[in-house]
Amino acid sequence: MNKTLDIKIGDRIATLELISRRSNIVEVKVDDNMYTLDMLEVEKGAYSILKEGVSYNLELLQKTNTKEYEVHTHNETFDIEIIDAESKYLMNRGVISDDDGGNTISSPMPGKIIKVMVQIGDQVKEGTTVIIVEAMKMQSEYKVKTDRVIADILVKEGDAIDGNQPLIIVE
Repeated sequence: MNKTLDIKIGDRIATLELISRRSNIVEVKVDDNMYTLDMLEVEKGAYSILKEGVSYNLELLQKTNTKEYEVHTHNETFDIEIIDAESKYLMNRGVISDDDGGNTISSPMPGKIIKVMVQIGDQVKEGTTVIIVEAMKMQSEYKVKTDRVIADILVKEGDAIDGNQPLIIVE
């Protein structure tokens, strides 16, 4: 029955794995922690959860994007996003605009540079892969969205990178 989802909560991405479900009793693994919960949907989007004898109530409100929710607890509200294969791909495309009007290619997550596919001065066509980054054991190709010229390359193959670190500058 194991089903795994990545869930983005603020800046954190947690891995949620459904281990088993018997009636209201649900066993889940969140990252490396196992939990046995008595969980009941009391009305559409409203849940009552018992964990180790402590009661929690939460409400899930779906936003306009079907993978995004606003979660309300007794004293807290926060946003979550379900990160499926399609979402991972879109997150990892990494083409964003700088405030100064230039374009920076970066990865939203920390990782390792696997291959730099271009050199400074190269003219690249829309859709061309310019760099490959490995993050969370997954390789992602970063492409330009429009025809561009490579202005600067800020990393080299094998470099460890931080999330949102500029990798390549394009004009």
